[in-house]
Amino acid sequence: MATSSSSHQHHRARLRSRAAPLFAVVVLAVLALTAFLRASIRAGGLAPPGASVSAADRAAARNQTIAQRKILLDPSFTPRLPRQSALSLSLAQRNALPPRNAARFPRLPEGHLKIVLYVHNRPRYLRLVVDSLSRVDGIDEALLVVSHDGYFPEMDEIVKGITFCQVKQIFAPYSPHLFPDSFPGVTAGDCRDKDKAAEKRCQGNPDQYGNHRAPRIVSLKHHWWWMMNTVWDGLGETSDFDGHILFIEEDHYIFPNAYRNAQLLVDLKPEKCPQCYAVNLAPSDVKAKGEGWESMIAEKMGNIGYAFNRTVWRKIHAKAKQFCSFDEYNWDITMWATVYPSFGAPVYSLRGPRRSAAHFGKCGLHQGHDPGNVCVDNGVGAVELDAIDKVANIKPDWPVHIIRKQQGYQAGFKGWGGWGDRRDQELCLSFAYMYHVKDPLSA
Repeated sequence: MATSSSSHQHHRARLRSRAAPLFAVVVLAVLALTAFLRASIRAGGLAPPGASVSAADRAAARNQTIAQRKILLDPSFTPRLPRQSALSLSLAQRNALPPRNAARFPRLPEGHLKIVLYVHNRPRYLRLVVDSLSRVDGIDEALLVVSHDGYFPEMDEIVKGITFCQVKQIFAPYSPHLFPDSFPGVTAGDCRDKDKAAEKRCQGNPDQYGNHRAPRIVSLKHHWWWMMNTVWDGLGETSDFDGHILFIEEDHYIFPNAYRNAQLLVDLKPEKCPQCYAVNLAPSDVKAKGEGWESMIAEKMGNIGYAFNRTVWRKIHAKAKQFCSFDEYNWDITMWATVYPSFGAPVYSLRGPRRSAAHFGKCGLHQGHDPGNVCVDNGVGAVELDAIDKVANIKPDWPVHIIRKQQGYQAGFKGWGGWGDRRDQELCLSFAYMYHVKDPLSA
């Protein structure tokens, strides 16, 4: 019996000695599996039933997947960019500089938005916009990219004076304003106005109304398209960013609650309006202040304070040929009349019932000089803010009201012209290729 008892004790000891390392292996495996599942949930890849995965996590995972897709290019098209001048080259070098104020604002928190402000040469307008941005709650969390159409010293100095956030300047190096005597500026021998090429022995293709290109007109569309391609695919600070980028213009007055409202809309969009492509800070009708309802609104994408992610950019980029060949000098009308309709479904944007940005430009190229409008070229803004405009005022439990009948420019509109010259169309298309081919040719 003693021998048998001793044998059993020895056997149990051997089992314990073997079980100890086996137990340790099992524990390590469980810990590793738990870590993997947590990482997968954060990435949006796996989620146990009933788990709470944030809309932002799911959206980020979808964006990351789509962003990794290969961009399809037309092998029959050879991109050609104008030969750069000394000024153009020096501005391109400035585009590579890091953001200013990074030491003061070293961290861009998770969930932040990047903001792109695109400008031309209206310094009084720009001062108003910069002043309004300085009062925005959360602006210190953002990277502000200012995209210049041409180089104008006063505009440059205004932007250099920004101290309230990280700021990066980029300059369109192929802006017509940088080429006073060659394309895309005015070239000797170019046709003008309604010249007949055969009679005048000049070069150029007229638009559908018989008018030849005007550099100051075509620069609007060129700048917007160059900026979009550069921000999404050409800048180190944004080319790997899959979140939403907010785009504003030099005649948009930004309310103090704009950034927080935009963040709320971005977070709510996947659940509240999964069919929405973007978010907006204001109604598509630039004169409207909003309905004041206790609901969010889904309507056509407007051009005041609009934000979308890389998923939407890839869809837009895939329509480069349609964008660049449509005879319309305005980028926004081009999008409404030809690009958005080609997506096959209404292009809705989510916004709040009150505007968080206002269009104040009345004396720019688009508006002309309507005596019924108040011009702010004297540098005084007339935007009045209520207390509710200074704090986030969108409620997550609000329903979404969809405006299905969309007003304004739509498919079938033939365009206002100004974009008939093949050189402009080819330069535009070259911008879509310039970050995806090794060495674009110089014309």
